[in-house]
Amino acid sequence: MTSIINLLLALMLSPLLIGVINRTKAKIAGRRGQPLLQPYHDLVKLMKKGSVYSTTTTRVFRLGPVASLAAVLVAVTMVPSGGMGGVFSFAGDFVFMAYLLGLARFVTVIAALDTGSAFEGMGASREVQFAILAEIVLLLGLAVLAIGTGETSLTGIYGKLWVSAASALGPASLLVAFAFLIILLTENARIPVDDPNTHLELTMIHEVMVLDHGGVDLAFIQYGAALKLWLFAALLTGLAIPFRTGIVSLDMMVNTAGIFAAAILVGFIESGMARLRLLNVPQMLIAALAVTVASLLWILR
Repeated sequence: MTSIINLLLALMLSPLLIGVINRTKAKIAGRRGQPLLQPYHDLVKLMKKGSVYSTTTTRVFRLGPVASLAAVLVAVTMVPSGGMGGVFSFAGDFVFMAYLLGLARFVTVIAALDTGSAFEGMGASREVQFAILAEIVLLLGLAVLAIGTGETSLTGIYGKLWVSAASALGPASLLVAFAFLIILLTENARIPVDDPNTHLELTMIHEVMVLDHGGVDLAFIQYGAALKLWLFAALLTGLAIPFRTGIVSLDMMVNTAGIFAAAILVGFIESGMARLRLLNVPQMLIAALAVTVASLLWILR
């Protein structure tokens, strides 16, 4: 039951994360900023619009947003939250979750390539280039946690992470949490990797791939992006909060607050940093990989 409540929270509150990030950036910049619920208004507005398709596109282009959202939805059902397991849990589910996120990216990329636009092809190329390193860090980080806890499912891993705050796994978990923060920024196209608000063609990565989508299709893409942000924030929060009260409702509230704290942290990062040059993004991901390898060595010492 608690797993279903966590899933419902993700489905209902994930767009609010975008609002929190935007509001945090506005406050730091001394601006009033958008309303917190602006992402919901944008989704409703898009859902009321019809979609327009270029005659050069095929069914692949129409399939992209639906298949991407479906893959992310299934991935979210596996994520534990606040010490409670995911709706679905089985041995090796973290590998399946990574494949689902990869599938969501794949269908988005082929939908972008289906337009025949060199501009969108450029964004797809950049997205895949960075994803190669990001997926390695994500899988290696989860593998480190699996080795340390002796569990092979996300629910088992996150259930045992902070059973004892003084356990030898603590430092390794914090190292993996730092690497996951970098992956969160990369996978969700946030500064310093990408800027979701820019439309400068030379700097766009993810946004350029969805420029030709509109109406309901764009709503699916934006909602899927919000769910993906919630997924990575939940993974990060589960690592960064080193205690459990054992009271289900309290742990759930603490975990949800941690997810929104992660959104505020993203807002602070975006306010204090500029976008990296594209050539420097792989260096940042390699640094995250090095941190994850260090956590593996700590576990195996």
